[in-house]
Amino acid sequence: MDIEMIVMKLVVSGGNARSTAIEALRAAKCGDYLRADALMEEADQTILEAHEIQTEMIQNELNGNKVEVGLLMVHAQDHLMNAMTVMDLCKEMIDILKNKDGIERGMV
Repeated sequence: MDIEMIVMKLVVSGGNARSTAIEALRAAKCGDYLRADALMEEADQTILEAHEIQTEMIQNELNGNKVEVGLLMVHAQDHLMNAMTVMDLCKEMIDILKNKDGIERGMV
């Protein structure tokens, strides 16, 4: 796969993970914690796949196979970091909502 395709996969994965996490938070706001948990698991899987691509790129660079860093690569990294931050915040907010409703962590 060429670098543009890899970078676009990172952008799409980051965007999808972020959107799925927001959808999970909205489900939790409605009290649908089973759906919220399932969506957060989906977001986790999506971001894990992107993180594996990123790790492979880092390993390649450490082995001397450097890739030119352009605006598209910076954009991809921005998407990933944004998605990871949103996911962390959504997880915490879902836990707060569960606690408010008397649901223990991991019980749903």
